[in-house]
Amino acid sequence: MPRAITHRERQRPYAAVVAVKRTKTARAARKRKRRMDRVEHDLTDEQWSWLRSQWGGCAYCNAADGGSHAAADGGSDEADGAAMQRDCVLPISRGGRYTVNNVVPACRSCNASKCNSEVTGWLRRKRMDERAFLIRLAEIQMAARTMWPSS
Repeated sequence: MPRAITHRERQRPYAAVVAVKRTKTARAARKRKRRMDRVEHDLTDEQWSWLRSQWGGCAYCNAADGGSHAAADGGSDEADGAAMQRDCVLPISRGGRYTVNNVVPACRSCNASKCNSEVTGWLRRKRMDERAFLIRLAEIQMAARTMWPSS
């Protein structure tokens, strides 16, 4: 006599097809992907290179391109050689996009610390020079508009 198939065995083929990670990290990654797919990003590699050369390092703390805070303090050198990360002045979660007027180079430490905070509030909390950053950002944005008028 054939063995009866249990309810769990009937569901297995479906569960194998629809297997989705339910961890907090996986959910956040899916949410970020949906958010990124809804917006048009038009930052080219040429524009990113230009932005990095204009800023000359981290836009927030002025760490040298490829360096780290620890390396500047004479500490461990683990992030040395790592490239600057693209950081949105207006975070994607708040309606920002990867465009030449919204992206600045940031060291890993500043990018992780800023997270999705509004830039001026974050600069004040970190006791960084907010005025100098905003003036420099405006200068670079004006230069970008002359180079790429459609952006």
